[in-house]
Amino acid sequence: MFVSVTRLRIRRLLDLPKFLWHTRHAEKQASKAAGFLGGRLLVDRHRVYWTLTGWESDKAMKAYRGSGAHGAVMKRLSVWCDEAAYAHWESTEAAVPNWPEAYEQLKSLGKLSRVERPSPAHEAREFPSPRLQPLIGGVLKPKPK
Repeated sequence: MFVSVTRLRIRRLLDLPKFLWHTRHAEKQASKAAGFLGGRLLVDRHRVYWTLTGWESDKAMKAYRGSGAHGAVMKRLSVWCDEAAYAHWESTEAAVPNWPEAYEQLKSLGKLSRVERPSPAHEAREFPSPRLQPLIGGVLKPKPK
């Protein structure tokens, strides 16, 4: 399984409604995307949003990433976010990893995305661990074919 984790912090409260609207459409797109195996979303404190997705291949993930609703929202993230990081890795497990494993992968493999107004934490590559209790988020499942 090819796994992707992202951590995004929305810089301004004013941008949150637009981000959430686009996120909802990207969720729907993911559930129908070829090669999507499942995933999780987590709404964290301080306007931080995590995604964790599993794919049949990096090619399937990249096809989703650059198209449709997800492709459109990616064009705005450098403006909306002051922190943005991601990591990709191959997993031998059949299930999407848990949040603690994803966090460890982000810390060890994480790359920074370009943001127009980076926070000090972004520049320092500081990725606070996700708040797991209470867990605010959801499970993403592929649509049956």
